[in-house]
Amino acid sequence: MTFSTADLHDEHEGKVQVANVLMQSFGRKTSFSGPISTVKCFEDNSLVRAALEEPGNGRVLVVDGGASIRCALVGDKLAELGIKNGWEGLVINGCIRDTAVISTLDTGIKALGANPRRSVKQGKGERDIPLVFGDATFKPGDYLYADEDGILLSPVKLF
Repeated sequence: MTFSTADLHDEHEGKVQVANVLMQSFGRKTSFSGPISTVKCFEDNSLVRAALEEPGNGRVLVVDGGASIRCALVGDKLAELGIKNGWEGLVINGCIRDTAVISTLDTGIKALGANPRRSVKQGKGERDIPLVFGDATFKPGDYLYADEDGILLSPVKLF
């Protein structure tokens, strides 16, 4: 279904949050939405992989990488894994890599930017906890709507 975050915001003003973080769009999908699942990690994408290995069931994985731009938390292989397992999209408060390949994939990814360096794999981080960045709280089970204008969060499904 096609939607506009600007229209959704106007229609539900006061009931939704806007994530005030400037992110670039990657992947072929310019808009995506779904219930939120979260990972909090810092320069270690082990839990990101573990999440994307699970059935996504149309969810959006939100990863708070502490806004680090020193390495990538997602590359083409993880993006493809997410697609294969039914994840609707990814929001990364950090970087991705393999952007040329990701640009051809049928997924939506929002991230701060790109970095060719891979992350470490030490199994550190937390899953499905509320995340706070961009003046917004990303709660597991709430709904995320992302398009070219930005990211909108709602405690209930908007359509």
